[in-house]
Parts: sequence; C-alpha cells; structure tokens
Amino acid sequence: MASFTMMHSSALLRNSTADTPAAPLAAAAEKSSCGVAMRQRRGVHFGESSEESFFGQSVSVGKPAAVAGCRTVKRSAVKAAATFDTKTKVAVVRIGTRGSPLALAQAYQTRDKLKAAHPELAEEGALDIVIIKTTGDKILSQPLADIGGKGLFTKEIDDALLNGDIDIAVHSMKDVPTYLPEGTILPCNLPREDVRDAFICPKYSSLAELPEGSVVGSASLRRQSQLLHRYPHLQVVNFRGNVQTRLRKLNEGVCAATLLALAGLKRLDMTEHITAILETDDMLPAIAQGAIGIACRTGDTKMEEYLASLNHEDTRLAISCERAFLAKLDGSCRTPIAGLAQRTEDGCLFRGLVATTDGKQVLETSRTGSFSYDDMIALAQDAGQELISRAGPGFFQW
Repeated sequence: MASFTMMHSSALLRNSTADTPAAPLAAAAEKSSCGVAMRQRRGVHFGESSEESFFGQSVSVGKPAAVAGCRTVKRSAVKAAATFDTKTKVAVVRIGTRGSPLALAQAYQTRDKLKAAHPELAEEGALDIVIIKTTGDKILSQPLADIGGKGLFTKEIDDALLNGDIDIAVHSMKDVPTYLPEGTILPCNLPREDVRDAFICPKYSSLAELPEGSVVGSASLRRQSQLLHRYPHLQVVNFRGNVQTRLRKLNEGVCAATLLALAGLKRLDMTEHITAILETDDMLPAIAQGAIGIACRTGDTKMEEYLASLNHEDTRLAISCERAFLAKLDGSCRTPIAGLAQRTEDGCLFRGLVATTDGKQVLETSRTGSFSYDDMIALAQDAGQELISRAGPGFFQW
C-alpha cells in the first residue's frame, strides 16, 4: 500500500513509489480510472477543496470525495507536518518533481535508473517521489511570457531541495534557468532523447499543406517565430497545458494543428499522435530540449555519488554548450531563442538562432570546434556575441 505525506508549508504531496509498477506512464494515465482524475486534476491549494489522483491513489484536499478504485485521504485528518507511519521505513532518496504526466515519466525513469545502478535503492521504501506544484503549473490562462520571471517550473522544487524536503530534483532542462540557486548543483544529465519537434494535425499531413489563415496552437515563442517566418500566412494562438490537455484541445477544434516536443511524446508512449517530424533545419529546437537534469544540494556527497553514476557526459557537454549560448544572450521567456549542439565526426557543431516574436527577423549562426567543455563553452559564447552584435540595440527588449 502506497503511503503519503502532506506538508502544509510547501504544499507537497509525497507518493511512495517502492510498490508502484514501472509500467509506461501513458498506460497508467490513460487506462486507469484514477488516471482520468490525474489528467483533469484541479489545483492543489490547501484551503480549497480539490482532488488529486496519482497512479491509482487519490488524495482529497478539503472536503473528502469518493473516487472509484482510489484510496481517499481526508484533509482534516492530516496535520500541517504529517509524517509517514512510524513503522514505515524512511526513504533513502526523495525525488522531487512536478506532477504532470510527462514530469512523472521523467521521475520514474530516474527512479528506475537509480534502482538499477544501486542495489540498496532497489529495496522497498528506499525511493520516494515527491510531487510539487510550481508557479507555471498553477497559472495556465496566460502565456508564459506574460507571467514573467525565470524558473516558473523550477522555483518551488528548488525551494523544497534547499529546505530539505527532497534530496534530488528532476527537471526538464529546457525549464532550468541559466543560473542555479545558491546551495544547489546540477551534476547529472540523463541520455538525451530526440531533440526534434513533432507536427500534429488531424486533417493535413504537413505544415506546408495548411490553408491560409489556419490556426496553429503553441505556447512556445521559439516555435511561433520560426513557424511565422516560414509560413507567414498562418495564425498562431497561445496553447498551454500538458501534452494530454493540448491534444484534447486539438481534437475539440480549438486549432487546426499544434507542435510538441518529440521527446515528450516518446517518453509518454504517445507517438501514435504524430503527423510528421520536423527536422532541425526546419525548426531548430529549444535550448536543452529533450534533456533531463537532476540537481542536488551542494555538499551532499551521497547524492552526488548516486547522480554521478547516472550522468551521460555527451549530453552534459551539449547542454552546457547550449546554455552558455543562452546565458550570453541573457534570454528570457519573451525572447525566441533556439540552439543545438551535436557531436560530429570532427567534434562539435553548434547552431544558434534568435528571432522577433512575429518571425519577421530571424538571425542564425553556427560554430564548429572540439567536443570538449572549454571549447564548447567558448564557441557558444562567441556565437551569442555575434548575434548580439548583428541584432543591435533593442532587439531583445520586448
């Protein structure tokens, strides 16, 4: 039986995953009756009545409600600092993550890799997954650019890490700001998934086939600007929510088509929805797209040891290169920026791009060098400086 901890101060929901089958996330989210509740869950705000369902377990916050096939925990019975039953073994590693299906898929991938690499972590109760709601999860009615600030999907998780509520934090690297909070490090990147974007459309087989005036839904300024640059006759609308929500909106006719990261669809085992895959020459990906990063507290040598065993060095170097380019540009969520570092037979190929939001101006550059940390950081910074010079004053001030 899975157990839970609620912490009023940081609004965390911990679900012990030692007994949770490592089945594909999509199956858990799509096929179980509780998975439906998970996909449609309302906000977790203590003081409101809401219900959360996580892989067959339901947590009711506020007035309790019965859910078929789910265990319901009454909010009034859980005090602010409630803990596991005293007989429950304390987890060796508490893994912090957002609660979306994709974020949970990434957390489960991390959990399974830790189990495989460290026998002591395969024991019952050794690993917990702690679900944390971030600012970006709570505000879905506005474009990310309008919410403002950096770390919209990471701040609350970073706070939990620094407060000792979790031991490691699993992030989509494209959500991680170029700076890390003091007291944390990010020493681990898992092997990178496919970096390309996917075109999804019920009626047409490619972007080129979309009729004039067709509406494409996307929350990404990077995608919007590149799309409008190539296809100025199309319209783009803000299209936020998790993968399942966006696909539902698409099927409801909110827009004619949408673009999603191929990596996320593969991790969710939902590639059957893909109409076409866009090559990087047609749609340069976001900085660090397809990469998972895992952070821990500075000086936590045990967690550093665990994470070192999972790190994929080629991915870490490529991501470091791309993030150096982003840092040089001092880009924000209001700036369409794309970049990709790849290993080639001769070393490293880096391509970078900045654009205006309407797609009328797109500036691109590329660099080659050795596939080594110092050279890759230097070439990325040089590429960024070139685009700053070419763009001129005011280009990045939206």
